[in-house]
Order: sequence, then C-alpha cells, then structure tokens
Amino acid sequence: MEDLIRVGVIINTFGVKGEIKIYPDIDYFDELKRVFIDGKEYKIEKLREQKEIIIAKFEGIDDINQIEHLKNSEVMIALEDRPELPEGKHYVGDLLGLEVITEDGQVLGTLDNIYNTGANDIYEVGEILLPATDEVIKQIDMENKKIIVHLLKGLI
Repeated sequence: MEDLIRVGVIINTFGVKGEIKIYPDIDYFDELKRVFIDGKEYKIEKLREQKEIIIAKFEGIDDINQIEHLKNSEVMIALEDRPELPEGKHYVGDLLGLEVITEDGQVLGTLDNIYNTGANDIYEVGEILLPATDEVIKQIDMENKKIIVHLLKGLI
C-alpha cells in the first residue's frame, strides 16, 4: 500500500446520485485526481465547493446506496499525489516532528503541532508556542530535520 495522508473526512452523502460531502483538511482539493477511502481507490469525476465543504462525485458511483457506508470515513491521498509547493513552503505533515533549536544551539524540543490563526501559524513545541513569522522562524532545514528559531524577548 502507498504512503497515505489524510486530506479530509466524509461528513454525509449529497442527493441520491452518489455524491458525497467532504470536510477538507487541505486547500488544494481541486487539484486531486484520486483519493483513497477505507483502503479503496476512487477516481474523482467532479468536485465543487459549497461554503467550506467539498461535494465530490467519483467515477462509477451513481447511486447513494453505493457510498452511504462511507459516512465518517477519512479521505486519504498518496504522498506522491500532493501538488508541488513553491520554494520555501512546506506541508504541515513534513514539519511535524522536526527538532526545534535556537540560533545559539539550545534544543527546545520537537514540533508537535501547527495551529492556523489566520494572521500567521503558531508552532507548538512542548509547552512553547512560537509565532511562525520570519522574525522567529529563521530556517527550516528539511535535510537535517531541524527548525532554527530566534526567541524574541518574552516568548518563553
């Protein structure tokens, strides 16, 4: 089986013609060609957005009874199906677990979670919350699996 990552969850069916409602974890759903649900591959026939929900139609699924059992299932994609990101951008899943170190070499811990606040992301490192700004996050070194940070006065 391929390496899979979660990109959303099925919240309900939509209509009677085999469409489903997906609550997405990502903002590039419209670039996907296929997804995996409960270990089975589904090819995407069409997608549309309705508020913050994705309504999806899969090839070969034309009846609500064919997909009703998928409610509450996670929607996954193969790692290789992720779109290429611009230089300097990273997927959250690739950053989680990286070691976080200050500019002077003090190990703060590993990146446990990333919260999107709207203005900027917040990196959670143990009990420490770091704003993901250029002023604080100095370097993301994917090769050495490290994030170098500058601690502003009062952050910890």
